[in-house]
Amino acid sequence: MFKVNDYIMYGMTGVCQVVDITKESFIDNLQKEYYVLKYIYSNDTIIKIPTDNKKVPMRKILSKGEVTTLINSMPNSETIWIDDDRKRNEEFKSILKTGDIENLVKLIRSIYLDKEYKKSIGKKSYKVDEEIMQTAERLLNEEFATILNISPNEVATYIKSYTTIE
Repeated sequence: MFKVNDYIMYGMTGVCQVVDITKESFIDNLQKEYYVLKYIYSNDTIIKIPTDNKKVPMRKILSKGEVTTLINSMPNSETIWIDDDRKRNEEFKSILKTGDIENLVKLIRSIYLDKEYKKSIGKKSYKVDEEIMQTAERLLNEEFATILNISPNEVATYIKSYTTIE
């Protein structure tokens, strides 16, 4: 269970702060506990979700040490490329929905390397792959930025100062 002021990753929304935990009563006097979340990269997005939610993945954000370890492992992370466009699209969207940070890194690296390969042979990457990569990068950048106390736009430069993704 999360506590007030915890920072969490909330599904594909991104980094949220638990600003309150409330109880609400229903018609049959049943009380249900809710997290009140504030999406930190928007001033006006408030989300109320049951504490026993099973549909949208929620997890505490990583620690600074975990981020550093993850960044250092990026050049050696495996790729998860699937040649069949439809199957790849389904798998990549499924990874986005789980919010698993290591799989997001693999997804980004896989699409990045495919994009570089296609560019080298004079082809363009698929629009769907680009969109998935942008979403994955946004989620990763928001989480890293929150942990490292920098803006999401500075994350790529921060990562490159440690390593290059190739």
